[in-house]
Amino acid sequence: MKLFIANKNYSSWSMRPWVMLKQAGIAFEEIMVRFDGFDAKSKFKQTLKDISPAGKVPVLVDGDLAVWDTLSIAEYAAEKFADKQLWPSKVADRARARSICAEMHSGFTGIRSACPMNIDAYLPEIGALALRDKEALRHDLKRIDHLFSSLLQEHKGPMLFGEFSIPDAYFSPVVMRMKTYALPVSSDTQAYIDRLCAMPGVKAWIDGALAEKDFIDFEEPFRTKP
Repeated sequence: MKLFIANKNYSSWSMRPWVMLKQAGIAFEEIMVRFDGFDAKSKFKQTLKDISPAGKVPVLVDGDLAVWDTLSIAEYAAEKFADKQLWPSKVADRARARSICAEMHSGFTGIRSACPMNIDAYLPEIGALALRDKEALRHDLKRIDHLFSSLLQEHKGPMLFGEFSIPDAYFSPVVMRMKTYALPVSSDTQAYIDRLCAMPGVKAWIDGALAEKDFIDFEEPFRTKP
């Protein structure tokens, strides 16, 4: 299988399936398509135009099949590699896990817009200003903190549903945002953040992001240099 991703420092959507596959020990070839622009003539779009009709990353290619969109990739991997138990084992837990992944997939625009993923940066001042001025960010942070804390208490950790599963991979870009912008969270959530970042699949992504040293100005609303 081949997984097409973009820059690890910036591409939150790419991070989700990459971490899921890596942490589960599923073999794949990584193909990085650098962000150089999003118009039709950009190398990014030209590279993807014959791979996915959406023209976006991530895309998982397995033989003649191309699967795009993070949730579709997760479902495909869960079916193809059923032995990896990528979703929680209990029916009710799977339903809850899918619900929160779908919520992440279509929501939390407050934290996404105010705090774009930038693993290489540390921007606590920006985080403090955003929390002061943006109600949507405060709402999202409160919701995510409560979500994490309640699941950890219910399933006794160390991950959201006990053992590592798709939701942990799905929320890993949010955790990156919390770290970059030093967003305040409860002690339970902070401990989970520390555990998640130490997991081999997540740590490998973070290490790759830090090694890129690829400063892309249009992905940098808050910095003028690395």
